[in-house]
Amino acid sequence: MDETIQFIANWGSWKAIKKLKIEDATEDKTVMEFLASLEMGIDRKIEENLRKIVELDKVDAAIAEIQGGKGKEQVALAIAEVGSRKVNSVINEICAKPELQKNEQKELIGFCKVYAMRKALKEAGLEVDYSGIKIPGMKKNKKKV
Repeated sequence: MDETIQFIANWGSWKAIKKLKIEDATEDKTVMEFLASLEMGIDRKIEENLRKIVELDKVDAAIAEIQGGKGKEQVALAIAEVGSRKVNSVINEICAKPELQKNEQKELIGFCKVYAMRKALKEAGLEVDYSGIKIPGMKKNKKKV
């Protein structure tokens, strides 16, 4: 029996086919790298689509007001600020869409809170996902100009 992990996306401009055939000789490290590459692509698409629904620029601006720098103090400040009334009010404002039901608005708020926390912690120098890891053989996406 063939064991595989497959991911196929064919939606608009997003064309992605990722397959990994798992055999006895397949190393756990190979599976780990494959899954990390999937996670990075999916996270990017979540952010792109969230940005189409709500004004994430407002969240970015609220986070930018947090004192810059790296280190433990900055991480603690980022956590406190993202949980603050200021950032939460921005998130609540951009998610208060009258065309959405309350439970849909709450879902968007959840996505925005995760986005805000990840962004603030990254800016504080904390690695919160696998995007900063150099994986040999994995192509990095070119930055948009």
